[in-house]
Amino acid sequence: MKSLFIATLLASIFLPVCSLSADENVKITPDVVYGHKYGMALTFDVYRPQEKPNGAGVLFMVSGGWHSRWTDPKNMLSRFQPLLDEGFTVFSVRHGSSPKFVIPEVVNDVRRSVRFIRLHAKDYGVNPEQLGVWGGSAGGHLSLVLGTTSDKGNPKAKEAVLQNSNRVAAVVAYYPPTDIREFVDEKSPYYHNYPALQFDADLADDFSPVLHVTPDDPPTLLIHGDQDKLVPISHSEKIMKQFQDHKVQAELLVIKDAAHGFKGEDNTRASQAVVRWFKQHLLKKQK
Repeated sequence: MKSLFIATLLASIFLPVCSLSADENVKITPDVVYGHKYGMALTFDVYRPQEKPNGAGVLFMVSGGWHSRWTDPKNMLSRFQPLLDEGFTVFSVRHGSSPKFVIPEVVNDVRRSVRFIRLHAKDYGVNPEQLGVWGGSAGGHLSLVLGTTSDKGNPKAKEAVLQNSNRVAAVVAYYPPTDIREFVDEKSPYYHNYPALQFDADLADDFSPVLHVTPDDPPTLLIHGDQDKLVPISHSEKIMKQFQDHKVQAELLVIKDAAHGFKGEDNTRASQAVVRWFKQHLLKKQK
């Protein structure tokens, strides 16, 4: 009897924790492990609407300066609520964080997160072909990298996750760096302020989305403040020109007088645009 009690206790400790938000309309599954590196787990949190899920999912890139922080999942609920209210399932994705990891390693992580969610899409009640990605600043950069440099996966890979595509069907990026070539120069203040940029400068082209736009890229919404001093709006304008030249469906929403980071009415306007974009481009297959 004692051994049964111990076994039951251990099982309860190691089972994934599931909780409900205060209004019990959203099921939160925290710390889902989508990979490992250096003996550490790569994780995301899942937010599932309990009423009328629409079958589409949105990956949110938890990244600022390519630093990926853990926080209590309930603290993020208000940010995701507009999407959850419309039936989207949200995946809050954390990557290997700066200063330990640099951009090439970070990109590998977020690509893997898409592959993992595609592989387990049925478990989350989403269609693998109806996944979007969204992030701000470094998270916007990662979102655009996913949008412009996806692959079909490696069918010969021994690991099932790696056999899956990392393609997404729609992208939203707030004030994203789109060309990091100057940032990886040792003379640049960005290089010293953001350790994730301290990698081989010869690889910078590979992680500059502005250089990788092609006609098959997913619909992309850019949202940028015209007074942004940290990531000038020229970054969004330049990639927008590439989207136009390659006839990719894209929009640039300029928030007048806004700096880096949206607050108040600016944040509300941007959030409404996010919901509109994903409804338009992730749900159209259901019509």
